Amino acid sequence: MRTANPALSAGTFSRVAGTAGERAMSVQGTVNKTAVLLLLVVISSAWIWNQAWAGAPVQGWMLAGLIGGLITGIVTVFKQRWAPVTAPVYALLEGLALGGISAAFERAYPGIVIQAVTLTFGTLTALLLAYTSRLISVTQNFRLGVAAATGGILLVYLASFVLSFFGVRMSFLYDSSPLSIGISLFVVVIASLNLVLDFDFIEHAAERRLPAYMEWYAGFGLLVTLVWLYIEILRLLAKLRSRR
Repeated sequence: MRTANPALSAGTFSRVAGTAGERAMSVQGTVNKTAVLLLLVVISSAWIWNQAWAGAPVQGWMLAGLIGGLITGIVTVFKQRWAPVTAPVYALLEGLALGGISAAFERAYPGIVIQAVTLTFGTLTALLLAYTSRLISVTQNFRLGVAAATGGILLVYLASFVLSFFGVRMSFLYDSSPLSIGISLFVVVIASLNLVLDFDFIEHAAERRLPAYMEWYAGFGLLVTLVWLYIEILRLLAKLRSRR
């Protein structure tokens, strides 16, 4: 099996081995851990949001959240057994970044954050229902297609980041042109489909009875996808609002 989410890859799950007598992970346990991680994101996001609206400087906190979240995320990917500790830390750090980013978007486009949050969790709920009712069939071609599209998006974003150091700006990724909006819509769709792959891998991991600490790790993987989806929805809504 294949997934575009590096945290929830087949290779990651196949390398995990439990020990005798160790409790196995479950789907319900993963749901519970994911809920805890989301709560931590909300707590730190709400704090930085309030700081931003009170006029306090938050750039340092945002930078700490971005860099700290990246480092903690990488550590979690390579040290899955540390996930019960590193996943909550990642959630708190990611919340600092998201709170500041959300406040900036809200200042520019009032009401956009609640729309993005609603669409993100609405998408999560709809796809979860579609997956559990088997309306969406996760075939090998589906996995390959989503993984290839996600890899392509990553390469384009990476190229844009590198070119920016040379004064080259890929404006079609950031302006409000029909092409840019179409690209953002495509990215939102691919980010959403990654959730389906995450559901599929969590289900299979539970069937393999991987050790219980993988509940935290799987929740971390889901959070990575949800954060990506939320940011992309924010960007899409901002582009649509700027055309009014």
